[in-house]
Amino acid sequence: MAGPLTGFRIIELAGIGPGPFCGMMLSDMGAEVIRVDRMSPGGRPNDVLQRNRRSIGVNLKSAEGVETVLRLVESADAIFEGFRPGVTERLGLGPDDCLARNGRIVYGRMTGWGQDGPMANAAGHDINYIGLSGALHAVGRAGERPVPPLNLVGDFGGGGMLLAYGIVCALLEAQKSGKGQVVDAAMVDGAASLMSMFFTMAASGMFKDQRGTNLLDGGAHFYDTYETKDGQWICIGSIEPQFYALLVEKAGLNAERFADQMNASKWGSYKEELTEVFKQKTREEWCAIMEGTDVCFAPVLSIFEAPEHPHNKARGTFVELDGVMQPAPAPRFSRTVAEISHSARSPGEDTAQVLADAGFSSDEIARLAADGVVSGG
Repeated sequence: MAGPLTGFRIIELAGIGPGPFCGMMLSDMGAEVIRVDRMSPGGRPNDVLQRNRRSIGVNLKSAEGVETVLRLVESADAIFEGFRPGVTERLGLGPDDCLARNGRIVYGRMTGWGQDGPMANAAGHDINYIGLSGALHAVGRAGERPVPPLNLVGDFGGGGMLLAYGIVCALLEAQKSGKGQVVDAAMVDGAASLMSMFFTMAASGMFKDQRGTNLLDGGAHFYDTYETKDGQWICIGSIEPQFYALLVEKAGLNAERFADQMNASKWGSYKEELTEVFKQKTREEWCAIMEGTDVCFAPVLSIFEAPEHPHNKARGTFVELDGVMQPAPAPRFSRTVAEISHSARSPGEDTAQVLADAGFSSDEIARLAADGVVSGG
């Protein structure tokens, strides 16, 4: 692989959801990410989040298993985990343990609540973290309950991507200082960070506490989704005056009646009329009229439709690998091009080769496998 992180070796203590996403982000960019899995059978052939890295199966409940990972740490640039606070310390793989072996190691930690604070040791999931951050309260229709935006804001945007960003920042700093450090990535912090613009708007009197009544939450008639004649959906984001004027023109609206764009007291009646207008044509017909113009328009595509859209196909936004359609690596680089080298490995599939690459002798590898310390992959 020739991505921008080529040459960096990173150890991933396998977890679920946001942890694997962080590993995918780093390995997509060329880092050699070695996933430390539990010694359990079964493969992950369809798991997009597990692509692009090798897997070693290790029994972390054994002292030799922990020592095996610490030996890998000695030649690594970073290690990351997504367990509750204190778990890796009890295993003997906490930050102090790893930094004692390698003073330049970057130690990434991802939790929901963070490494400290009154709720640090409580269980939780994405919905809870974004609930505490202020993000969940803002998502939903007026007068209705908050709607979970999948688990994109906490787990992935505010979690896995934040951790990947933090690790890369610490790796850059380590190149100057020669010292490693701990990265504490909390999903509640990340979700709060994603809300920065809305805190600005609130401070400026431009954001109301009632969801579904604001500029970007579906309150405005010119920034929302609409059903079409065939039961499909389109979305518009005609915020700027010139884009709004084009929307009015192409939707065949009365320009004089719709002239008061930013008068929130009229948004409701404007939206009722737009709702009826968009139901007069199919999604395909509206695409023929508006797609590619400055209306700021797009069809609302399903996860199955998106890979087939001409724009996504032209850019290679999605790729198919081993029969699984999946997003391509992002962002893109002009010179150090990121790529997908292989699909997900089964847990422990690469154990022998990873250990050999790390300097373990064939006899050591055979003994560790025979003793149940590592898998025999």
